[in-house]
Amino acid sequence: MVNRKELDPDKSPSARFGQRLRRLRDERGWTQEELAERMGCSGTHISAVETGRRSPTPRFAANADRVFGTGDQLQRQAQAVRYTALLEGFPAYVTHEARAAEVRLYEVGVIPGLLQTPEYAAALEADAVRREAITPEQAEERVGLVAQRQATLVRSPSPLIIAVLDEGCIRRPMGDPTIMDAQFERLLKFAEQPNTVLQVAPFSMGARRPFSLPVIVLTMPDRSLMSYAESAQRGHLERESTFVLPILTAYHQLQAEAMSQAASVAMISQLRKGTP
Repeated sequence: MVNRKELDPDKSPSARFGQRLRRLRDERGWTQEELAERMGCSGTHISAVETGRRSPTPRFAANADRVFGTGDQLQRQAQAVRYTALLEGFPAYVTHEARAAEVRLYEVGVIPGLLQTPEYAAALEADAVRREAITPEQAEERVGLVAQRQATLVRSPSPLIIAVLDEGCIRRPMGDPTIMDAQFERLLKFAEQPNTVLQVAPFSMGARRPFSLPVIVLTMPDRSLMSYAESAQRGHLERESTFVLPILTAYHQLQAEAMSQAASVAMISQLRKGTP
């Protein structure tokens, strides 16, 4: 124990995973070698993960969940380690989004990821790279996740997806005109699907707009609800219905005040033609 390295969970997602792995091991009174034997790896590997020197692979996390009997908790935490370019809390949200029966989202400023074309997503992240907010590798990671999220929603039965976009989302240019033209086409095709609703919340709503930041409400297959919202620093996934229900009520109010899908499609079509 004299040489036991102190862990700083705030240092990185890898460090947080390592601290949790050590805590679970300590609670059972196992040495690193004993845990390694149960997981089919080496004690050196366990040490490297615990101290944050090696990131947990999906297979490692799955084995750890099996050994500790923690369901998929460590696998979800390991996913957060892999998605280093994402806000804390978002990787956990994505796992629930992939299983949701209904997805209600409201976005401000940019087209939401579930509706983005690859070119739009790449242009968005290229600007973040230009501002040195993220690295080129992290930009590639984010664009890849957009495609992954969209792919999980192509399933049977199809989830209901309701998207309300602030008018600024469709009026803000991203990349060159060809990128925006393709993005507008993507939105119009989205609106044609039988399991989707697309509405624009016009600027004229003014103070009647109930949300000032993006928000998502998920209805899971068992009809339980959860919401997801972001600040500049982190994302927050809320599972307590006492707090989610008021958000759902506000979302219904948003839909009532927003333009109908027909009017929203007409506005997007006009913008695509280059008319105000």
